[in-house]
Amino acid sequence: MDTTQPTGILAPALTAFTDRLDIDTERTVDHLQWLLGHGCDALVVFGTTSEANSLSVAERTSFLEQAVAAGIDSKKLMPGTGCCSLPDSVALTEHAVGLGCPGVLMLPPFYYKATSDEGLFRYFANVIERVGDERLRIYLYHIPPISQVPISLTLIEKLASEFPGIVVGIKDSSGDWEHTRQVIDRFAPAGFRVFPGSELHLLSALRAGGKGCISAFANINPALLQKVFQNWQGPEAEALQQETERQGRTLRKYPVIPALKAILAESRKDPGWENIRPPFVPLSVAQREALFADLEALVTSENER
Repeated sequence: MDTTQPTGILAPALTAFTDRLDIDTERTVDHLQWLLGHGCDALVVFGTTSEANSLSVAERTSFLEQAVAAGIDSKKLMPGTGCCSLPDSVALTEHAVGLGCPGVLMLPPFYYKATSDEGLFRYFANVIERVGDERLRIYLYHIPPISQVPISLTLIEKLASEFPGIVVGIKDSSGDWEHTRQVIDRFAPAGFRVFPGSELHLLSALRAGGKGCISAFANINPALLQKVFQNWQGPEAEALQQETERQGRTLRKYPVIPALKAILAESRKDPGWENIRPPFVPLSVAQREALFADLEALVTSENER
């Protein structure tokens, strides 16, 4: 077993922005440190929740270097490096490997729809061959609700077979537990590492042979997810998972990224956290009030149990 690879609770970490909508390095690094100190085993930087596809290649590489220089352990980072442009994907992947990151999370090229498995295979194969580094470890990023370009079971099998030890896992953000279960059942016995993209499926995935989860919810309550991970075989597992689902479903009533930023802004008394790059917009006043009313009701309900 490769013990250098991430296991457990990973947050696709939020990116803070200044009032001019540049990356706010200090705020973002502080958040990464908070996450690692409060229950996250590792972090995805430049994932969906990070607003990665609103960032340039130069912004991503510069921030990654600054975060590592500020003391974030590169071995705790799994940068998202999948872009529509093949050269951009190669540059980001090469950079992450060079900094010592143990793995990268790769979207398929997502602009052109109805692409074939063969076309997608050639994309990933070209990245691997151009990077040409034996340290490279790729986690596929299956998120068809957003990308509309699925990574099929057939493609997973071909990539894992052609590039053993390089294509080593997947984040399954299909939102479909049955699909995630199929991926685990089919590939996990051979060591393929499967992370559901939602805390709603954390306990089920661990019981089936998954490695943890990569969840946006981890930005606000990683400690609860870590309790599920640590106690999934114990008698309290179901109760912990149920609490996770109550909180997760409350969050999902709202646009997730603006809602997460609103929660951080409120909990840290730092309105700068609400800055968000277009095309996203902050929560409206009505949405913000409803979100915090729902969260307060959730706390009240928990206290009464």
